[in-house]
This record gives sequence, structure tokens and C-alpha cells, in this order.
Amino acid sequence: MQTKPNPGFFKRNPPIAGEAEAIEAAKNGDPEAFSRLYALHKRRVYTLCLRMLGNVSEAEDMTQEAFLHLYRKLGSFRGESAFSTWLHRLTVNLVLMHLRKKGLQLVSLEETINPSEEDAPKRDFGSRDNMLTGSVDRVTLERAVASLPPGYRMVFVLHDVEGFEHNEIASMLECSTGNSKSQLHKARLKLRELLRQPQDLPPVAGLTEVSR
Repeated sequence: MQTKPNPGFFKRNPPIAGEAEAIEAAKNGDPEAFSRLYALHKRRVYTLCLRMLGNVSEAEDMTQEAFLHLYRKLGSFRGESAFSTWLHRLTVNLVLMHLRKKGLQLVSLEETINPSEEDAPKRDFGSRDNMLTGSVDRVTLERAVASLPPGYRMVFVLHDVEGFEHNEIASMLECSTGNSKSQLHKARLKLRELLRQPQDLPPVAGLTEVSR
């Protein structure tokens, strides 16, 4: 006797309406749902990687690595924070691991020798710099950030762009909270210096996508 095919066998999965549905479907192995998550978050992840690394090729590689890692770890997402926050934390940790493997010093030697510990004279380096977040052209600011020394750029991106607190940054970079604050202060001073002569800033490949 000929068996009739299941009427639903040839039907495609219903379209993924939003992020929450995509997350649950992707956890259950739906490749279209994972593609939806990739489409929703790829630009932000790439932007974060490029800002932290300052190198287009490395940023592209780390973006792919972040989504491979997401594919493996998605089942551990419990919704205790926003998915974007969770994904960005995952990406930051991957980039930091990548930099450590390269042997890059994430905290400046000067700050290691002269740390700004909690018992040192108090200096408030944690408040937002209105000069840098005001009327500066966004592309120019991105070029200036890309020109910062790696340690300064890392702390500036994590604090002023991604919104991490200094205690979180200190844990990520394995330094003191005072050290993170001091690095941010020096990064802002360096940015002000760079922005005085924006015409001298080097162009940054991939910056158009970041600035959209």
C-alpha cells in the first residue's frame, strides 16, 4: 500500500517574526532563525570588533568567530539580560582573548608602574566628556578613536561607546578600577589632541559601515 506523504512535510518553517522567536527557534536548531539573528546583529558586532581592534581584516575574522561562538553557546542564553548585551559581552571577551594570544599589552606600562589605586589621591576620571560627545563629526571622531594607542582605545570603546562600568572593564582587562579610570582620562586627552587637527587623521578602511 502506498503511503501518502505528510501534508506538512514540504511546508517551510513559519517566518521568524522577531528576535525573541528567532532565539528560541535557533536554540532548537533552526538555521533560518540563526540567519535572522546574524542579520539583526552582524553590523553592531562588526562595528564593536573594528573599534576594539582598529583593523578591518581582524575585525571581519573576529565577527565570524563571534557568531561561530554564538552558535555553540546560544543554548546557555537564559534571558537574564538583553540578548544584544549578552552577545556584545561575548564578543568583547573573544576580542580580548584574541589580543592576549597575540601578546598585546592591554594596559600601558606607565600605568602599571604608577597605578591609580583606590588609596591614591582621588581623581574623577569616570564622568562623560561632553566635548567629545558633542558637536564633533562622527566620522572624524571614529578616525581619531582608531588612531589611539591600543590600551587607550580599548578602555574608551568599552566605557564611552559600549557603556561598561569601570569595575567591569577592570575585570576584563585584569587591572585596577583606578587604572581603568586613568586610561580613560588619558584616552580623552589624546582624542582632544588628535581632534585639534582632524585633517591629519589617517583614513580608516571599513569606517563607512561603522558610521552608518
